[in-house]
Amino acid sequence: MTLTDDSFSTVFSAALQGSPCAVIGLGDAPRDLPVASWTREADADDREILALCEAPTLDIGCGPGRLAAALAAAGHNVLGIDVVHEAVGQARGRGVSALRRDVFDELPGEGRWHTALLADGNVGIGGDPVALLSRIRQLIDPRGRVVVELAAPGSRSASVWARLECDGTRSRPFRWAVLAADDVGPVAAQAGLAVAATHAIGDRWVAVLRRL
Repeated sequence: MTLTDDSFSTVFSAALQGSPCAVIGLGDAPRDLPVASWTREADADDREILALCEAPTLDIGCGPGRLAAALAAAGHNVLGIDVVHEAVGQARGRGVSALRRDVFDELPGEGRWHTALLADGNVGIGGDPVALLSRIRQLIDPRGRVVVELAAPGSRSASVWARLECDGTRSRPFRWAVLAADDVGPVAAQAGLAVAATHAIGDRWVAVLRRL
């Protein structure tokens, strides 16, 4: 089958609308994109991760708003950002405050967020965790924190070119990274952050980072 190329946003939007989608480049074989886990309601593990957040919280790569909605329901002041119009629309449909914005763009409340949340592998955004965490350090209050979900210990940290494939359409290549729990300390230090705590939550791994 001949695939047509399109933007990441277009292909990811199709996935959020229910079309089966795979990500190519994160391993030896294509992986199904876990859209169902992003579009459902927050579960017990999600809520345990969110308990590490202190309001106000910036949810970076908020997707369709599962986590931001749970934070808002718990009384938190939260803003979601995402580069995909469909994701922002679905988040707003849950009653979440959300903007279509890149984390490297100018953002509301720079330097005043108590928590920046990077869940569901979003530490991979841009393919350079040091650059991403350095930017986030600028966004949080000096006493703030970054709550970041990581790959399990023993996983291979890597920066790759990836694509999405969905309904006969393939995204143009984009940079993505995987950061294992074993490797977060040195990466955080390069960004001016330190690991305050690491948590195993179900089968997920989460670190809390603070400014040095």
